[in-house]
Amino acid sequence: MKNLQRAGLLAVASLVSTQASAQELNQADTAWILTATALVLFMTIPGLSLFYSGLVRAKNVLSVLMQCFALTCLMSLLWFALGYTIAFGSDGVTQGPFIGDFGNVFFASMTMDSLNGSIPSTLFAIFQMTFAIITPALIVGAFAERMRFSAMLLFSAVWLLLVYAPVCHWVWGGGWLGAMGLQDFAGGTVVHITAAVAALVAAMFMGPRRGFGTVAMPPHNLTLTVAGAGMLWVGWFGFNAGSAVAADNSAAMAMLVTHLSASAGSLAWMTMEWIRHGKPSVLGIVTGMVAGLGTITPASGSVGPAAAVVIGLSAGVVCYFATNWIKNTLKIDDSLDVFPVHGVGGILGTLLAGIFCSTQLGIFSGNGFSDGIDSIGGQLLVQATGVASTFAYTAVVTWAILKVVDLLVGLRVDADEETQGLDLVLHDERGYDL
Repeated sequence: MKNLQRAGLLAVASLVSTQASAQELNQADTAWILTATALVLFMTIPGLSLFYSGLVRAKNVLSVLMQCFALTCLMSLLWFALGYTIAFGSDGVTQGPFIGDFGNVFFASMTMDSLNGSIPSTLFAIFQMTFAIITPALIVGAFAERMRFSAMLLFSAVWLLLVYAPVCHWVWGGGWLGAMGLQDFAGGTVVHITAAVAALVAAMFMGPRRGFGTVAMPPHNLTLTVAGAGMLWVGWFGFNAGSAVAADNSAAMAMLVTHLSASAGSLAWMTMEWIRHGKPSVLGIVTGMVAGLGTITPASGSVGPAAAVVIGLSAGVVCYFATNWIKNTLKIDDSLDVFPVHGVGGILGTLLAGIFCSTQLGIFSGNGFSDGIDSIGGQLLVQATGVASTFAYTAVVTWAILKVVDLLVGLRVDADEETQGLDLVLHDERGYDL
């Protein structure tokens, strides 16, 4: 199997038998994945927490911080109990096409000495745990300022087990999309499309915030947002380069293309605003960075530096127009633009990975098609299948979860509570007491 395929399908590497494997612990790989794990968690707390909290109004700043913090705790325990075994099963066991076996409930088959390829099984499990943490946290941006805290916890818990973990298995755990040859190095489908489609469905299901479209709702503190954006950029190196699951040339290339795409996405979005509105904005340049990062994520193990710049530039332009279209034309109140940035970016990056992975594009050439595929058209078909199936499954199951949670506890605070702000209503605290 090509090095690209080995690196891109993280979970396939994870299914190497830990009992009978001839491989030994690689200290360099272990040290790098330990570092990458910390970097990905750094993306959520404090990175995503600060990024999102600065974008909401002052009366809701604590609610967003609380949601991200609580999700980190809850998703960690759920991943330990059931999520990991649904996604990856137990090592050395033949996996089904849709979910893993249940041999690793409560990490039952792991010991301190068990290996997963060249790293400890426990390390691979916590590295993947950080992905399971940030994915539901991304959805928070869609229903910010209007969802009950209890509903958020219940929805996120069920969503992790019924949406994230199965899709993770499809792509990285030996499931049917990975077997088809889908190239998704670090989560275009698994993370960005699942989170963004869930965000879009949640925003449509719950309806807009009071005053959306008639009352200005600017970010209350862009300083927090920029600080969080910087943390996201740094943490993303663990997200993408760590997905090589080794300290090797694949990790180095993934880090390089991630940085180039983020840079190109930032400048592209900034330029679009400058041309269309006369001034470049701070909000625009940091949003373009996130678009560039999200779009390169699935392709970061497939493409080279020149292609990464094209992908980043495309992300900045396409996601910019998608954001305006969803808010201004469709009138969907995806509060913090999760779908147009992460969803459109994830779709775009997954499809472009199928083009720029080709070795026949000169300076834009990548690392080659997946095994059994010999053309851009063939790889694009697989990529499109991954996008469409992930989109459809996530949309249907997310809608069903929202419906049940709404019936059980009610999704939304009432009108007066929304006006007062979630910080006081749900947590009896203020973000600022000046």
